[in-house]
Amino acid sequence: MRILVTLLVLAVVGIGGWQLLPSQGDKNRTITVGTTDAVTSLDPAGAYDAGSWALFNNVFQPLLTFDPGGVQPVPDAAQSCSFTDTALQTYRCVLRDGITFPSGREMTAQDVKFSFDRVKRINSDTGPASLFSALSSVTASGMTVTFHLSAPDATFPFKVATGAGSIVDRDKYPANSLRTDDAVDGTGPYRLTSYTQGKQADLQPNTAYKGGLDADGRPIKLDYYKDSATLGSAYKAKRIDVATRTLPPAMVSRLSPSDPDQRVTVADSAETRNLYFNTRKNSPLRDVLVRRALAWLVDRDKLAADVYDGTVDPLFSLIPAGLTGHTTSFFDDYPTQSVAKAKALLEQAGVSTPVEFSFGYGIGHGAGAEEAAVLKKQLETGGLFKVDVKGYEWTAFQKSWAAGKMDAWAVGWVADYPDPDTFGAALVGSGSTMSTGYSSADVDRHIRSSQQYADRARTEADFRDIQTDVANDVPLLPLWQRRDYVVSDEDVVGTQYLTDSTGLFRLWSLGWI
Repeated sequence: MRILVTLLVLAVVGIGGWQLLPSQGDKNRTITVGTTDAVTSLDPAGAYDAGSWALFNNVFQPLLTFDPGGVQPVPDAAQSCSFTDTALQTYRCVLRDGITFPSGREMTAQDVKFSFDRVKRINSDTGPASLFSALSSVTASGMTVTFHLSAPDATFPFKVATGAGSIVDRDKYPANSLRTDDAVDGTGPYRLTSYTQGKQADLQPNTAYKGGLDADGRPIKLDYYKDSATLGSAYKAKRIDVATRTLPPAMVSRLSPSDPDQRVTVADSAETRNLYFNTRKNSPLRDVLVRRALAWLVDRDKLAADVYDGTVDPLFSLIPAGLTGHTTSFFDDYPTQSVAKAKALLEQAGVSTPVEFSFGYGIGHGAGAEEAAVLKKQLETGGLFKVDVKGYEWTAFQKSWAAGKMDAWAVGWVADYPDPDTFGAALVGSGSTMSTGYSSADVDRHIRSSQQYADRARTEADFRDIQTDVANDVPLLPLWQRRDYVVSDEDVVGTQYLTDSTGLFRLWSLGWI
């Protein structure tokens, strides 16, 4: 009897275990994922935004990548990478053998050199060239590529692991201009089989993938929605299996991880949202006293409660909670909403009121319109400012802020990599990707200083000083920090690995029970 009972228990456990494993019959069953993120370009030299990079993560391959929840880059297309000098100015990688492009040609170091060189050479307004400002030159020989930096940069391996480091086929991409068709020639875990701008991307597993990822993914249909409401409706109607970035706040606030009919994943995120200011001479916000006045008028707690139903956390610093150097510098300097203090600053600046300025936001990206309406009301409190709000299609929005055509604009920022440096040079350094026109010798000095430390814990003092300077100069106002929500059908597994603070979007992690 004991033997029979034991065999019965083992049989039941075996059945239960089998039910938790991906079914072989589901191996080629497509998983439909919905998002409101937009794709600016299919060319890595032409995009520096979350939606484009989410696609790049899956169809291209960088030299390095990040494990889920990891904080240090690990090899992907590279077999190995390391600095060859103590000055942190020469970085060398040896490629894996046998990585092939869709054409069948094997990847070499020349393709890596070509990919990095063209990002810098094209220098697109919407591209990631600013990430490689310290990259002086790239040399290639056989399967070895060497990066020569003009200044020490311990964060360079992190930047190599981003979408900006996507390796393209030098035979398929023009050296001096962006590719304009809808084809992709990469070596990532997926192949892009069809694409309709703003609508859909179809991805099939790349059986020839060879790299550091455990990528045995299912076919993916990535559906793009114009706004959060239509994404939420699509999920409720079961037209998609997974919904992420970004569901309506009212829907997110009612999600429960204990719901038996769906899977809900909630994770800490390094995504922030800031209100950026045009500090150029022709802007009404050029005077720091005017920008400080604006800082006294924003009520982040009310913004988080009224617009986002408490699904985001008020943010009072450039660097989000959870990363080295996080402070509350804006709360320290502007602890409460005060019309009186704002008015006194405008009187000191000698400007007439109301100060009129334009405010732009991206249409369809989360609750951008609702947020803009609440911010307009807050900033117009006391009649000190008059705000002209306008929504823009995503690509036009990027080009408008890059050209300095707006006085203020609200943009979310997804960390490029899990290090506070991604909130430094990219957002407040001279020539930042946000094109505010802001430049501070002290901030730039602290950014350079922080990049000298391979031990990233030693950067804390520099980042604290950066945040103090930013709160004083106000080239931006931090608004909130997001929590990551992914909701899916109960038969989908792997959603807990889809997104995290590394900035990667791992579609290959998804599967069926």
